[in-house]
Amino acid sequence: MTTSSDRKTDGRPSLGTATGQRIPVPRRERKPAMAALAVLLIVGGALISAYLVMVSGQRVPVISIAQPVAAGQRIPASALREVQVSSTGGLDYIPWGDRAKVTQTFATVTLVKGALLTNGMISTGSSVAKGSVVVGLALKPGQLPAGGLQPGDRVALYAVSSQGGQSGTQSGTVLAPVATVYDVVQPGQNDIQADQISVSVTVPVDQAPEVTQASSAGAVAVALLPAGEKAPQTAPRQTTPKQPSTQPSANESPGNPPASPRDRSTGTP
Repeated sequence: MTTSSDRKTDGRPSLGTATGQRIPVPRRERKPAMAALAVLLIVGGALISAYLVMVSGQRVPVISIAQPVAAGQRIPASALREVQVSSTGGLDYIPWGDRAKVTQTFATVTLVKGALLTNGMISTGSSVAKGSVVVGLALKPGQLPAGGLQPGDRVALYAVSSQGGQSGTQSGTVLAPVATVYDVVQPGQNDIQADQISVSVTVPVDQAPEVTQASSAGAVAVALLPAGEKAPQTAPRQTTPKQPSTQPSANESPGNPPASPRDRSTGTP
């Protein structure tokens, strides 16, 4: 009879011995510091996200330009409007609450519609370029473009024939090859006649006398210039009056003077 002691083994446990037993698993090492750090990162990320959402929703009222304003012109209240912008813009926008102070300043650059006003765009003194003067023109339809003019537009000034007086300048002469519109007053504003538009332009000092003389006679026309262009300084075409003919008639000999009407009728020598 064979006993368990007589069984041959090769060093491995028998099936009976392995039944019901598990392979030992190494114990997991817990790291409290790493878990705490993960929690801090999650909470910190949530707080930062919430802060950014709150800041992006904070908007402040600032001044925006509602209509163009030429460089050097006093900024009128009608050219200002309120807009809301994010407080994180980082630019030196002028608050809407300072609009009364802005109307006492001048534009240092041409202000375009929709621009947000900053302190660098305004000055407490007029910034008309040195060597230039502001000249007023009273224009009627046909003396300016049909679409009108805006402050900051570049224009050329031409002499035209006047109805009520002499401007002293031949029609078609270029009075100012490049001028800048300083201000525009529409008919009915500031007691302007209903058929006239008052336009102020800046011109060089040496061109001002001719421009003002033609303007006083209503003999100025304004042409809008493309960007970077100016009117050519060309003299108008001169028209030569027709001279009377000096050729002798068939009844006159080259050597004799023309006969008087009495001699022709009587035939006396």
